[in-house]
Amino acid sequence: MPSGLIALALGGFGIGLTEFLIAGLLPQVASSFDVSEAVAGRLISGYAISVAVGAIALTAATARLPRKQVLVGLVALFVIGNLLSAVAPTYEVMMFGRIVAALCHGSFFGIGSLVARGLVAPERKSRAVAVMFAGLTVANVLGVPFGALVGERWGWRAAFWAVTAIGLLALAGIAALVPGAAGETRPSGVTGRGEPAPPGSLRAQFRAFRSWQVWLTLTATALGYGGMFGAFTYIAYTFTEVGGFSSSDVAWLLMVYGVGLVVGNLVGGRAADRDRDRTLVLSLLGLTVVLALFGLLATSAAASVVLVFLMGVTGFASVPGMITRVTDHAHGAALAAGANVSASNVGNALGAWLGGLAISAGLGYTAPLYVGAGLVLVSVVVMTVAAHLARSPAPQLEHQR
Repeated sequence: MPSGLIALALGGFGIGLTEFLIAGLLPQVASSFDVSEAVAGRLISGYAISVAVGAIALTAATARLPRKQVLVGLVALFVIGNLLSAVAPTYEVMMFGRIVAALCHGSFFGIGSLVARGLVAPERKSRAVAVMFAGLTVANVLGVPFGALVGERWGWRAAFWAVTAIGLLALAGIAALVPGAAGETRPSGVTGRGEPAPPGSLRAQFRAFRSWQVWLTLTATALGYGGMFGAFTYIAYTFTEVGGFSSSDVAWLLMVYGVGLVVGNLVGGRAADRDRDRTLVLSLLGLTVVLALFGLLATSAAASVVLVFLMGVTGFASVPGMITRVTDHAHGAALAAGANVSASNVGNALGAWLGGLAISAGLGYTAPLYVGAGLVLVSVVVMTVAAHLARSPAPQLEHQR
C-alpha cells in the first residue's frame, strides 16, 4: 500500500469526523451560544449544503492547478475552518467555520480519489479509492461517540481542537508522502501508472459531461445514496418505536451500521476491480432487498441488528466503483469526481425529504425503509441500463476527446 494512500485516508478521517461529531455536541453548542437546538442544528444542514456547493465550485476553480497542491490547499482550508470553530466567540463565527471546513469536503474526496488511483496499477484503482474512503467510513463509526466523549470530558471546543490537530497531521502527510506527479499530466500523455491524462482546461473538464455514461452514473449515485440515507436519517425512530430498543441502544446500533460501512467499502473496492458494473448492480440490488426486509422485520430485535449491518455493507459497497466509473467515463476530469460527491449529497437531501413525507403522511417509522428501497431499485435500473450500454457502445454515448 503506497504511503500516500495512508495520508489521504487520514485526511478523509479528519473530514469525516468534522461532519459527524457535531451531532453528539449539539446540546453543548446550543447552550454555549444560547441558541435553540433547532438553530444549532443548522450547523449540520449548513455544512451539507456547503459540501454540495464546494464540490463543484472549488474543483472547477482549481482545475488547472497541480492536484497535490490543490489537496494541500484543501486540507489547509479544512484546518482553518475547524480552528475557527474551536475558538468561535459567537454562533455566527462557528457557522462560518463550519462552512469553510465543508467547502473542502467534496473537492478533497473528488480530487483525492483521482490521486489515489494514480498511485497504484490500473487494475487496483477501485481498491485504492476504497482505502482513501476507509478514513471516512471509520469516522462514521467513531464520529458521534468521539464527539460526545471528548465533549463530555473536556468541552465541545476540545473536539474541534482534536480535529484541527488531525488535519495538521494529514496536511503534513500529504505534503510529504503523496508524489507530486500522482494524477498529473505528463508530456507523454499518461499519468503515474498508465492512467489517462486528465483534461487540462476548465472547458475540457466540462466537456466530460457530454457523456451519457457520466450522467447515468451520477443519477445512480444520487438515487443509491438517497435510498440509504433516507432510511438512515430516521433509523433511530425505527429502532425505538418499532424494534423496541431503548434510546441508549441507538449508539451501539449505529456503530454496527458503521462497521458495515467499513466492510462494504473495502469489499466493494476489491470486487469492483474484478467486475465493476456487475459489482455496482449487485450491491445496489442487495441494498434494495436489505431495506425492504428491514421494513418487514423491524419488529424483531435480532433481525434489526443483522439488517442494519447489511445495510451498511451493501450501502457503501458501490462507492469505490461509482467513483472510478464516473471518472473513467469522464477521462479523468476532476470536475466529474466532484460532481459525484455533489450527487450523493443531493441524493441524501432527497431521501431524507421523501422519508420525512412518508412519516408525516402517517405511514409509520418503517416507511423510510420502503421509500429507500424504492429509490435504490430505480438506481438498479439506471445502473443496469448504463452497464448494458457500456457493453454495446454507440457513438452518441461518449463524447469525442
